Amino acid sequence: MAIVLLTFVLILGIILGAYYAFVVRPERDDRARVLGRLAMPKVTSPLLKAGDLERPVGKLSEVRAIETLLSRVKGLSTPLERLITQSGLQMTVGTLVMASALLGCVGYLGVKALTHVTLVALAAAPLFASGPVMFVRWKRAGRFAKFEEQFPEAIELMARSMRAGHGFPTGILMVADEIPNPVGAEFKLLYDRQNFGMPLSDALKGLAERVPILDARFFATAVLTQRQSGGNLSEILDNLAKVIRDRFKVKRQVRAVTAHGRITGWILACLPPSLAVLLSMMSPEYMKPIVTDPLGIKMIAAGCTMQVIGSLIIRKLVNIRY
Repeated sequence: MAIVLLTFVLILGIILGAYYAFVVRPERDDRARVLGRLAMPKVTSPLLKAGDLERPVGKLSEVRAIETLLSRVKGLSTPLERLITQSGLQMTVGTLVMASALLGCVGYLGVKALTHVTLVALAAAPLFASGPVMFVRWKRAGRFAKFEEQFPEAIELMARSMRAGHGFPTGILMVADEIPNPVGAEFKLLYDRQNFGMPLSDALKGLAERVPILDARFFATAVLTQRQSGGNLSEILDNLAKVIRDRFKVKRQVRAVTAHGRITGWILACLPPSLAVLLSMMSPEYMKPIVTDPLGIKMIAAGCTMQVIGSLIIRKLVNIRY
């Protein structure tokens, strides 16, 4: 009973601390910042100070200590920041890291309270901690899939605008205004960058880096090649849109053909842990020797290892390159 009470107090403290760090404190800081701006004296000079037109640098975290720590660990913060930017989520790297740490602690305490085996709890903690990162990766994959679906329409709109007599930058602006996100947001950033002085080649390369899919690279390469060698850009964009639509059609056909294999892989991956949880709830005494006996722990470790290897093999079989 004491262990259960202690676990409950620890989890409650973690949840309340996370709520204070991610909700209460940012709201209090925002309110203080707004009140400070209202209390500032009015600027009478018509000239802007240096740096007023510069883009503010995004924060890694609202908590200063976490931001300082993440700024020193560029090998961790930079990939996570790129992942969040590509997913389109409005969150900071610090929020993602703290959510992963929180879920890791909760998973460790929960598995330790259920199994009373430290090794199993330590093995389960990274799985729980990877939950937020996997969610962000899932959102990024969904955003890229939606971008691929909208991209041919955006290219055709640019080709029609150029045939009507507009320039290439105007076509980019029309796509930013007419096509919804995520294509509209990416082309809006592309237009703003080249409009404020960045070379068009660098802006297009930035688009291909922010959206690392093959269609965006095709688009950037086609436009840059046309600017160097000449040619009818509207016709090039029409042909490119047709190629992208054909690739998208092939992709849908591949997903339809491999649907059975993917469903089989999910069932085989989820069935053993689901049965283990159900048996632990329905017959705890039956499952207790598996988590208390050293041989049972070795069997669990071997089963998990083979389960991961089998899932990776199935994923490799159904992930057909096109």
